[in-house]
Amino acid sequence: MAAPRRALLLYLALVLRASCGAAPSDILYRVAEEQPPNTLIGSLASDRGLPDTGHLYKLEVGSPYLRVDGKTGDIYTTEIPLDRETLKDCRNLLEGDECFLEFEVSITDMVKGPGSGPRLIDGRIEVLDINDNTPQFSSPILSLSIPENTHVGALFSIPMATDRDSGGNGVAEYSLTAGPDADRLFSLQVAVDQDEKLPQLVVMGNLDRERKDSYDLNIRVVDGGRPARASSALLRVTVTDQNDNAPKFERSHYEAELPENSPQGHSVLQVRANDADTGANGEIDYSLHQASEAVQRLLRIDRSTGVIYVKGLVDREEESFLKFFVVAKDRGPNSKSSKVLVTINVRDLNDNAPAIEIRGIGLVTHQDGVANISEDMPIGTPVALVQVSDRDEGENAVVTCVVAGDVPFQLRPASESANDRKRKYFLQTTTPLDYERVRDYRIEIVAVDSGNPALSSSNSLKVQVTDMNDNAPVFSPTLLELDFAEGNQPGDRVLGVTASDADSGTNAELAYSIVEPAASRLFEIEADTGEIRVRNLLDREERERYEFRVAAADKGVPCKTGTATVVINVLDRNDNDPKFMLSGYSFSVIENMAPLNPVGVVTVTDADKGENARVRLYVEPDNGKFVIQNGTGTILSSISFDREKESTYTFSLRAVDAGDPPRSSFVGVTINVLDENDNAPYVTKPANSSYTYMSPVTPLDTSVEMVEAEDIDSGPNAELVYAITGGNPYDLFYISPTSGEIMLVQEFTSKHNGLHRLVVKVSDKGKPPRHTTALVHVFVNDTKSNVSLIEALVGHSLYTPLDRDIAGDPNYALAQRSNILYGSLAGIAGVILVIVAVVVLRHRLQKDTKSGYQAGKKESKDLYAPKQGPKSSKGKKTKKGKAPKPAKPLEEEAEAGLQKSLNFNLINEDVTDSPRIHLPLNYPPGSPDLGRHYRSNSPLPSIQLQPQSPSASKKHQAVQDLPATNTFVGTGDNNSTGSDQYSDYSYKANPPKYSSKQPPHRRVTFSTANQAQDPAGRVPAQLLRQRPGGVGDPQLQVLVGGAPHRAPALPEDTTRGPRPTAALAKMEHPENDGGSMYEGWN
Repeated sequence: MAAPRRALLLYLALVLRASCGAAPSDILYRVAEEQPPNTLIGSLASDRGLPDTGHLYKLEVGSPYLRVDGKTGDIYTTEIPLDRETLKDCRNLLEGDECFLEFEVSITDMVKGPGSGPRLIDGRIEVLDINDNTPQFSSPILSLSIPENTHVGALFSIPMATDRDSGGNGVAEYSLTAGPDADRLFSLQVAVDQDEKLPQLVVMGNLDRERKDSYDLNIRVVDGGRPARASSALLRVTVTDQNDNAPKFERSHYEAELPENSPQGHSVLQVRANDADTGANGEIDYSLHQASEAVQRLLRIDRSTGVIYVKGLVDREEESFLKFFVVAKDRGPNSKSSKVLVTINVRDLNDNAPAIEIRGIGLVTHQDGVANISEDMPIGTPVALVQVSDRDEGENAVVTCVVAGDVPFQLRPASESANDRKRKYFLQTTTPLDYERVRDYRIEIVAVDSGNPALSSSNSLKVQVTDMNDNAPVFSPTLLELDFAEGNQPGDRVLGVTASDADSGTNAELAYSIVEPAASRLFEIEADTGEIRVRNLLDREERERYEFRVAAADKGVPCKTGTATVVINVLDRNDNDPKFMLSGYSFSVIENMAPLNPVGVVTVTDADKGENARVRLYVEPDNGKFVIQNGTGTILSSISFDREKESTYTFSLRAVDAGDPPRSSFVGVTINVLDENDNAPYVTKPANSSYTYMSPVTPLDTSVEMVEAEDIDSGPNAELVYAITGGNPYDLFYISPTSGEIMLVQEFTSKHNGLHRLVVKVSDKGKPPRHTTALVHVFVNDTKSNVSLIEALVGHSLYTPLDRDIAGDPNYALAQRSNILYGSLAGIAGVILVIVAVVVLRHRLQKDTKSGYQAGKKESKDLYAPKQGPKSSKGKKTKKGKAPKPAKPLEEEAEAGLQKSLNFNLINEDVTDSPRIHLPLNYPPGSPDLGRHYRSNSPLPSIQLQPQSPSASKKHQAVQDLPATNTFVGTGDNNSTGSDQYSDYSYKANPPKYSSKQPPHRRVTFSTANQAQDPAGRVPAQLLRQRPGGVGDPQLQVLVGGAPHRAPALPEDTTRGPRPTAALAKMEHPENDGGSMYEGWN
């Protein structure tokens, strides 16, 4: 079996190769019958040059025997085998006729889409016969009658065997097998008549019925297939009496035409045969021989007359022709027979209306007469394949086909080959379809043939427009906004959203979702209902407004989506305390700031909204020192700050919102008072009137004095810097800028002997800086035996302008020149020498009492020359006949800063009162700021002149009160100013005021009435000698004569006597007059 199978496949391949040259419109494949399933018959793409990609192949006609690969167009056999002998179109084929199976394939361009329309390919498959059937005799026992005395060589026909196969697979040969008694009497001969093999029995010997009347022979038939198939039958030969002549037909072949639909009994034709015998041997019976089932069903023959009648309904469309044999057999005892071929052609009548077949095409499928087409198909999309056929022939088969009614469909020829019997059309759209407007159509197709009378038929197709997802869901409205209170519970319903979709079915089934992932963490939406719920607790303070999109997606393919915007405004609840921006506030303010100035600003917020966020601020405890402005949060001071009194203030602020119930919070506030440089340094050591003794041989780097000062300010305002600004022309001394220690840095020489007044400036580092001036006296001499002289020099320096240096012996150069002069005059007489010595001695004494000198400079004018009294134009005279105006209180004078000189009044007081010098509060430039930097609890020295008695108007007493120490302070006023009289600021010093109790004083009284008045108005020097300390105190610079200057009056003192009427004294500074107050006092 394997070898024949391979041979068959090779043959199939050769046939397919031979058929490749056929045109696409005349596609022909050949395949042997009975091939196994999935046997490749042909490939439309590769064999015919049709597209092999991007196209869809679909078998429209040819099932169930064929299938087509949708991508390549390859045609395969199926599970139902191709049996040539059972195919409808191959059943009545005669020997040599070809068997064809028609197929039809549609090709759809998937790139252009179904709307481009499929292409229809028609083809045929020739089913080749294989030897799959065994030849068979009509009966397993064949009977043959042979008359006795038949001459040798006579031929008798044996019933033929039939084979359903054809061609070479049909009957090929017969063979006869006989027993020993019949082997010499019979043989087999096969005649060929019209490609048919007719077996004939040849009589080889004399037959004698009396000896034996029957013989059994075995006849075998074999076909021509490879391998061959064979069968056998029993041939029983009966020996009968003699019948000499066989019937003979008048024609060798009978033909007739039979109109279809002929009635039963209709005579078709008559066959006639003649028999030369007589009697029963000449009587003939007619019968149908080798008649097919259709012949036996449709025709019958009259046995006696040979007339063939219509037996059944003859339909040309079923059987277009009938072909069979008629056997004529005589009635003799040894009957003889003959046969003749009869062919009857069935003539067509217009008895068939056109047939309309509607089936699916391409991707459009039909079920129960309903075609489904998508609404989005373009114009010209085929909906169905309409095949119109007419089983009639000729004009009766020419059919016209139309679409009835007003529908958006039309017919377009589909087949590439013209076939009058079968016309194919595409039923395609003419306008766009819209499911939302018309959902289905009933299409009626009418076909009319060209017969006479014409016949027509109709068929209908219901076209359902399938919904395409061409409409997106729509929200109405597209913006949904609502208010939702904070403090909710998770899972609370917020709102529901609804969308609509004009589509239907799954295309209108909507699923809701939240578009933004961030919003999905806070909100959730029911996919089916569109109900939005909140997942978490909403906090308006965290977020006040939520805006997100919700989507409604249908379930169509592809899916379409519509969106809407949801805005949720979170309503506020009073769930937050007011909150200060800082956990504590600390502000710094400058002292001396005026009240009701801003101290600081606090910021308080409330995460709530509206009334819940309206906050009021309160100071607690409210001691009146601070107030706060609501709205700005500005803290104002009700007081003026003085860091030296209080440097830190602490209180709390309470913030209360207007919610119901209200909520509050507290914060601590600290006010730090920053230091302002409102206090100048003050020197605590040494006193201006003190001095340090140093030997001329003092070694270098010896500490001279330590200047100590304090500043009640703080920070840089209290950091002090020391510098020598005057009295150090020889750079003998150096002061440490930080410690204030004065060191000796140059060796003393003889010219350095004497008093040195170092002017030390003590400055702070404030901005602007403040300073004070200290006087450091250094007395350089071999001895210090004359302490009174030293103190007199120190006291005199206190009134010497600071811009004049006091540094050693001021007459050193003059003394050197005098010594030279004295040496040159050594030869002069001793008298002159004595006189010179006396003059020199007197000159020395005058030098010791002189004030206001400069080191190394000889005065051009006698320092001790008396000052002119009334003739001086500098003094201011009092108007005659008018009493002086009452003096203003010293406190007012200090506040106004009116005093710019060292003038003071001589005031009459009771005898028991201590004399007091009233110093002014402000000093002229260049004067030491004594009252500011040197404070003492000792009473201030003062000099007062008062009459001894009411009757002695010109007699006065000068009372001098000496201080306990050589230190000068103010008049007991608490106000002190800087050294600069033009300064814009002042400060209050804190030393205690002087005690009202005065220590005992020594009193010196001198009279000016009984002594001769000095033209210069000077006080005799002997009076000054009466005060302790020897030489007149430089503090007592009083001129009794002359016109007095008006000085500020002391405040009223009810404990003292009436206001004095004596003339005012004037205190003269040495810098204003070159003369010395001590000159001429002996």
